[in-house]
Amino acid sequence: MSAAAPASAAATYRRLLQYSARHWPIASLALLGMAVDAGATAAFTWLIQPMLDDLFVHRDANTIFWMPIVIVLLFLLRGVATWLTDYGTARIGRGVVHRLREQVFARYLGMPAAYFDREPSGQMIARITYTVEQVAQASTEAVKVMILDSLTVLGMLAVMLWYGPRLTLALFVMAPLIAALVWVVGRRYRRISRNIQHSVGSVTGIVEEIVGGQREVKVYGGREYEQQRFAEINEHNRRLNLKVASTNALSTSLVQIIAATALAAVVFFATRPSMLSSMSAGAFMALITAMLAMLPSLKRLTTVQAMMQRGVAAAQDLFAIVDATPETDSGTAQIDRSRGEIELAGLSLRYPQAASDALSNIDLVCPAGKVTALVGRSGSGKSSLAALIPRFYEPSAGVVRLDGRPLNEWTLDSLRRQIALVSQHVVLFNDSIARNIAYGALGSASREQILAAAEAANALEFIQRLPQGLDSMVGEGGALLSGGQRQRIAIARAILKNAPILILDEATSALDTESERLIQDALGRLMRERTTLVIAHRLSTIEHADQIVVLDHGRIVETGRHEALIARDGHYAALHRMQFHDAPA
Repeated sequence: MSAAAPASAAATYRRLLQYSARHWPIASLALLGMAVDAGATAAFTWLIQPMLDDLFVHRDANTIFWMPIVIVLLFLLRGVATWLTDYGTARIGRGVVHRLREQVFARYLGMPAAYFDREPSGQMIARITYTVEQVAQASTEAVKVMILDSLTVLGMLAVMLWYGPRLTLALFVMAPLIAALVWVVGRRYRRISRNIQHSVGSVTGIVEEIVGGQREVKVYGGREYEQQRFAEINEHNRRLNLKVASTNALSTSLVQIIAATALAAVVFFATRPSMLSSMSAGAFMALITAMLAMLPSLKRLTTVQAMMQRGVAAAQDLFAIVDATPETDSGTAQIDRSRGEIELAGLSLRYPQAASDALSNIDLVCPAGKVTALVGRSGSGKSSLAALIPRFYEPSAGVVRLDGRPLNEWTLDSLRRQIALVSQHVVLFNDSIARNIAYGALGSASREQILAAAEAANALEFIQRLPQGLDSMVGEGGALLSGGQRQRIAIARAILKNAPILILDEATSALDTESERLIQDALGRLMRERTTLVIAHRLSTIEHADQIVVLDHGRIVETGRHEALIARDGHYAALHRMQFHDAPA
């Protein structure tokens, strides 16, 4: 993945607001609601002067009749405006979350395998669950607070200027102090928020590991260790969030102190004889009420920095994924069904940040319709070589050809349609057996085709014993099935795909004898007239392969059939003796 430098906070926020702007009709209604809400609040504050002076001092009959009606209408109008504001911002926020989740998830699906090798799964999950929520707050809730409370402050200032312009102008001494406070707080929030994103990802990652490895944790006595590891990360997350809360509380307190000082100044100057003679009690109360009503808005305007900076940090993380370079798919050639001839010429592979090549100078031809077995010690490069065929990784040097054409000239979809994969670590999804067999592009298969594939994979005998047959759920990761049953479902999936190329990555390792017999029988049917690459752990399973390729430290050291390699008494013969304990005394 190519990572660009993070954009500035302002550029990131402008880009984020574009997601909200897509919902401009709802946004327009929400803005109208905010303006009416702030205007109604200011209007009610302005009415305090006639309420006090005309109702209680002058006892004006018209005011006594109309004032209750005006108050009810004002608050009815404000209620409608509040609903428009809250519903509008909520709808926009959910729209932003929905779109960002789809974009990030779609990018995950298109990322190369190397990205998943180095990116912690907890961070990836946290982006979809936690990080997008922070972005939604920044793009809607923070905007709502900024607009609504700014309009409220302006409305209150208008009321104060109406009733006491000289006193109000004296309050503008607060503005530079509050502006400086907002700037300082914003810098602190931005620094803390980035750390919180990583902290939440770490928490998610540990939980995912424990859920997936709960048996190992119990057997190897890892409870205390994992508890301690989780406690440390959880404590780090708690401290970061407390820093945000502390900064919020401090900024709120400072705003209150500044505002209280200004309020005290207003009271002092308003009670001077020159002011008392020109200001009625109602005007004074309207001015004080406007100032008090302004305080909550000022407090929220300072604390909104926390929301915005969290959102900016979250958006930078999300946009880094959205803008990341996906798998290279520049090919234009397509094919319905290939012959299946695979050629590797001068091929080398080095993983990112690796000190040496995983594969070096590989020359190999896998004839169409034949079985090629890859053997060697652990780490010799067998799985790396097989992973190049579906282009999970790109070679550092050399070329891989299918039917004489380099793989990068085929479209990825066309290439991968030619390949079926059955690995040691079977991946099943938390769905029915039928849907796991007919997964993905095979989803349109008929019930009869699924049954035929299950029967060919020797899976029907255990499926028929289940209460719901093909519609039985397999559980998360296939937890409700045995290892052999999971493996036969994977083989049924490959049989249903009927691809011309088959990759078997130690598909029969760690199975009991009965399961291995059933699976070998199913694999025998699956491998007929297909180009098959077998990564073999048990050498007894590949003795009849058309060619056996022996790898050592990423290089091909021997190639031939079983009998010829045994007679040569080289690497393969040594591996065979080691496995079958038939070395001479």
